[in-house]
Amino acid sequence: MTDQPTPARPGRKRSEASRQAILAAATELVGEVGYAGLTIEGIATRSGAGKQTIYRWWPSKADVLLDALAAKADLHVPIPDEGSYPGDLRAFLTASFMLGRNRHVIEVLRALMAEAQINAEFGERFRASFLQRRREALGVIVDRAHARGDLPSTPTSGTVADIVFGVVWYRLLATGQPLDQRLVDELVATLASRS
Repeated sequence: MTDQPTPARPGRKRSEASRQAILAAATELVGEVGYAGLTIEGIATRSGAGKQTIYRWWPSKADVLLDALAAKADLHVPIPDEGSYPGDLRAFLTASFMLGRNRHVIEVLRALMAEAQINAEFGERFRASFLQRRREALGVIVDRAHARGDLPSTPTSGTVADIVFGVVWYRLLATGQPLDQRLVDELVATLASRS
């Protein structure tokens, strides 16, 4: 039996150039008008795409921003291999916090977390498309450290992610304290200590 190619789905193919223009427009606009002022109409006008195109690809403005944020995180926060758990953790946190200090990114993160609390369906997509992907990226670092034998016995890998992202979200949503190099140093010292 030979493998048959999967038939193409009906309808027009998603243009990567249009997708990028829409994501860029949404990111720019949310920085200018805030989440409450962001509309699909505004994104369509800024990007040059039709509203129908946007609605065909994303169910809501929150989903457009979610796609933009996930792409930005994947691009700007690599999964480093510095040869040691403390080195990998430091590089990951430094890149994550650098992105997390961007005012537009902070506004998008806050808006999406708020939307996820009041819209259960979006909340599921947010957890799967962004939160879980970031946890999995950190999990690669933890798994690599385990394989190398330089992972401390505690905390567990799940707790490492809870601590890192719990601190990030607490600072973004509650205290407004900075995501700075001092915090990187403190987290590395706490999570990579073998004592």
